[in-house]
Amino acid sequence: MASKKRRLIMMCFCVMAHGQLLADTQVNLSSGSLVGTNADSNNIVAFKGISFAAPPVDTLRWKAPQPVSPWQGTKQATEFGPQCMQNLIYDDMKFRSSGMSEDCLYLNVWTPNNIKAKKRPVLLYFYGWGFVAGDGSERRYDGASMARKDIVVITANYRLGLFGLMAHPLLSAETSYRGSGNYTFLDQAAALQWVVENIAAFGGDPSRITIAGESAGSVSVSALMASPLSRDLVAGVIGESGSILGPPLMAIPLTDAEKKGQALVSAIAGDTANLSDLRKIPATQLLNLANNADFTWFSPTIDGYFLPLSPQELYANKQFSQVPLLAGVNSQEGSYQNILKQNEPTVANYKEALQRLYPHAFEEVFSLYSAKSPKQVMDAAQDLASDRFISYGTYHWMDTVTQSSSQPSFYYSYQHIRPVNVEKETPKSPPRGATHSAEIEYVLGNLDVNKLYRWQEEDYKVSKIMQQYFANFIKFGDPNSKNLPSWPLFAENKLMALSIQPKALSIDTLKKNILSIKRIYSR
Repeated sequence: MASKKRRLIMMCFCVMAHGQLLADTQVNLSSGSLVGTNADSNNIVAFKGISFAAPPVDTLRWKAPQPVSPWQGTKQATEFGPQCMQNLIYDDMKFRSSGMSEDCLYLNVWTPNNIKAKKRPVLLYFYGWGFVAGDGSERRYDGASMARKDIVVITANYRLGLFGLMAHPLLSAETSYRGSGNYTFLDQAAALQWVVENIAAFGGDPSRITIAGESAGSVSVSALMASPLSRDLVAGVIGESGSILGPPLMAIPLTDAEKKGQALVSAIAGDTANLSDLRKIPATQLLNLANNADFTWFSPTIDGYFLPLSPQELYANKQFSQVPLLAGVNSQEGSYQNILKQNEPTVANYKEALQRLYPHAFEEVFSLYSAKSPKQVMDAAQDLASDRFISYGTYHWMDTVTQSSSQPSFYYSYQHIRPVNVEKETPKSPPRGATHSAEIEYVLGNLDVNKLYRWQEEDYKVSKIMQQYFANFIKFGDPNSKNLPSWPLFAENKLMALSIQPKALSIDTLKKNILSIKRIYSR
């Protein structure tokens, strides 16, 4: 009798445990129910491959994302959706998605498994890679570690390359606003809108959404911060290396974008091609045709809808999210070889390179980025290459927002050098600073998820510091807390040098250089 009673107690316990597990991994949305999976042993639940828009295929190719159709029953959200059509040009991208497809508008959610306990702050993260590659399933973007900081984390896919940014007069004629392109950004805005409408079911607070991204992802959040489709939906913005207010991914006029689209279509299908025929070309074939015709890279477009004005005008008119901003760059966004090419880092070679790049402002640029020895040449040329590539635009974004917003803003220079890639030979020229994108694993706490590098004890220390700063900002709009070195406001003419021993530095020299480069560019 006692044994039977024990069995009944155990059965009840198992039923209760199963019910609790189901409650922790199932969510009910207006479009249907989803079941996720426990991401690890740290009480995190992952919901992968969630459709946030209808598949942009067939007649929906090169159109704004459309709503998801409701479904019956419960969907298994346990596998990443496909990555968007792209060129796999970066060998350090490690996807966990199920292949490549034009049907790719999926997002992923990581959340603490006591979903209904409270409404948590939300992080929506967009990948980078120049609008030609990337995917929300990539290991470095995994959301479990940040979710352990009591944050609901989302990564979202968006269309890339010619599928995401091509404009064309025939496409513009289809829209009510007579513009085209920017499907990349329309996808991102749709993902953000989906998060606003659905994240409460995952334990997130729709009024506390921070959008973030690196490189093209940073350009994206600076655009979302200004677009009327998205600027009122965010509570905070994080930009890592890049903005739409500076090179290399600035918005171009619609007429210029349409001309490029016409040239592409003419090259792959002839001048008489119509949209119906173009939409029937299989996605892989279309991508290959564009590559063979040397059409890989595309720009954001001032389309009259997502960007009703140029980003410069929108920011100048204070038409952007008045929310806290955290942004910055890495110490080696560019290499001194970008300036010197194959030449030795002598002062003479450096001056010759500057004369070639700035024939009408050589003396001014040399005075800003001066050097008297080979070591100083490498330092100065690296700083100049970084500013020319992406640091100028990021600083300009931060400076513009700080001058026009009542909300706090925080700027950083990330300086920790990442260890050797285990899949590559030791480079002849080792990194002299933190290279472009090197901070991502540290910020998101994903050193162990990304097995590409020989992480050392100091890497884990830097990651702990970085992740805490960023988690604080997502939660409170301020990276500071008692256990961290104080991060001053950008308005105090200070930035935070982020490394194993973070410290505040003056921006006086940086400010002088950036303003001078801006003046030279405007001539």
